Amino acid sequence: MTHPSWQPWPPWQGSGVPQPWAGAGAPGMLASHADRERAVDVLRAGFGEGRLEQPEFEKRVARAYAARTVGELALLVADLPQGPVPQPAPVVPVPRTFLPVSRPQTNGKAVGSAVCGVLCLVSFGLTGIPAVVLGHAARGEMRRTGESGDALALTGLVLGWLSTACWAVLLTLTVVAAALSA
Repeated sequence: MTHPSWQPWPPWQGSGVPQPWAGAGAPGMLASHADRERAVDVLRAGFGEGRLEQPEFEKRVARAYAARTVGELALLVADLPQGPVPQPAPVVPVPRTFLPVSRPQTNGKAVGSAVCGVLCLVSFGLTGIPAVVLGHAARGEMRRTGESGDALALTGLVLGWLSTACWAVLLTLTVVAAALSA
């Protein structure tokens, strides 16, 4: 007895159809559950892409689950791509608003100037002159290269000049005191 949904194979699926499961004797090989599921996945993809109408899709799925051989499964999916066809996604450039901001590199001389300026307090002002020299050199480089670190260079300059000024005042007072006591 034949089920009403069973109809002869469509005429476009003759014996010359290329078989996706290649190999000698492959069409007569018994189909596994995995083979059936692969065929149904191809049918689902074809249906999702609009290549099959609902009634034809349902008939082919029913035949896939009832198929005994790999050849029967191959006939069910022979006129479909073997999987979903990728749709090319449009390439849209990312707006600059969402791109990561590249931070400019910090100038090394500015860091050195700030370190020497802070060390003026500990070294009794001996690092004041290097802080001033490095601070001025760093600010000049930063104007040319666009590097960051202006606050560090300025900190080194202020502390360096304060240290140098304190030493100058102390030396002046020492000279005046020596001149008055003589």
